[in-house]
Amino acid sequence: MLELGMMQTLALAALAVAIGQGLRRWFPVLARYDLPEPVLGGLVVALLISVLRLDGQSVVQFDTSLQTPLMVAFFTTIGFGASVRLLRIGGVQVALFLVLATSAALAQNLLGAGLAALMGLPPLFGVLAGSTTLTGGPATGLAFAPLFEQAGVNGATVVAITAAMAGIVMGGLFGGPVGGRIISRRHLRPDAAAHAPAPATAAGPATPESATAQQMRTVVLVLMAMWAGGYVAQGFKALGITLPAYIGAMLVAAVMRNIGDRQPLLRVPTQSMANLGAVVLSLFIAMALMTLQLWELVDLALPLLGLLVAQALMLVLLCRVAFRVMGGDFDAAVMAGGFYGFMMGTTANAVANMQTLTNRYGPAPRAFLVVPLVGAFFIDFVNAILITTFLNVFG
Repeated sequence: MLELGMMQTLALAALAVAIGQGLRRWFPVLARYDLPEPVLGGLVVALLISVLRLDGQSVVQFDTSLQTPLMVAFFTTIGFGASVRLLRIGGVQVALFLVLATSAALAQNLLGAGLAALMGLPPLFGVLAGSTTLTGGPATGLAFAPLFEQAGVNGATVVAITAAMAGIVMGGLFGGPVGGRIISRRHLRPDAAAHAPAPATAAGPATPESATAQQMRTVVLVLMAMWAGGYVAQGFKALGITLPAYIGAMLVAAVMRNIGDRQPLLRVPTQSMANLGAVVLSLFIAMALMTLQLWELVDLALPLLGLLVAQALMLVLLCRVAFRVMGGDFDAAVMAGGFYGFMMGTTANAVANMQTLTNRYGPAPRAFLVVPLVGAFFIDFVNAILITTFLNVFG
């Protein structure tokens, strides 16, 4: 058996990301549906290892000791995006959309748990194929998978990535048509008097720092949040509360971000933070997928398919609710398409769906203000709380 050390495993994960980048270039349909590069590359490596299995034994042994630090680092960068100032920019619309997304995530878990129980599976199997992987995406699914394994869901990692991938595909396929059907049936048109305001971003104020200084500040802030977050996690553990490893650091990062919005010394270089988050997320996902035991999915394929179809149909109905709650106008219809995108896949799905609709029908500035703020920043916090609650109830 080939044994790879910590750095060799990290290097192979980086190579897997590069393979995923190549696949997206060679097969444009993969990029069209926003299938992540590390997911594609990691799955290629996992498939290759599965094919090369000898006598039921893997031919490669990995040292994945860097996997957890990479995961914590990514969610720490997400925590640094949770700015109350940004929430205020969107006002009532952002808060209302966050309530809708939270309600939909809760509905995903209740539906999943109920259907799983009817199939004779652990209710947590349905939660894993609910908001954990659909609202949360591949990163959240992989982060929580060990906790689901401990709670009795066999093959949780394989189920998580399969559900997340299927959700991304469905979110890209069906979100645009859902919004487009609402627009066409109701003969909605953009408000001609509404001119697009500058979209709210996390770019923050300009800074005279060099790119190198911003990168160093970013690394220091992330490491400090991870350090302090470790103590927060220990405090939760002492209270008997089951939480994933990243929650403490994520909470500390959110506090630091909102202090930094007022104190220049702790100001967050948000573009540099986003870049760092993208790198560590890619390496984490690729490393996690390389060790997948894909053969574990065979007996669970049919129940998982049934759960995902039910989730997709329920979300179509929830999109109509979102359309009415968000105002019942053209922007609300575009938001409905985005809502389907990130509740089944990722924020990238949501933006792609909305761009498709606005390219065809006209601008929807309010949609591009509200949906990315909720999908990229705030829903991850709420979803983590929901998943943790279900783990403690059913675990």
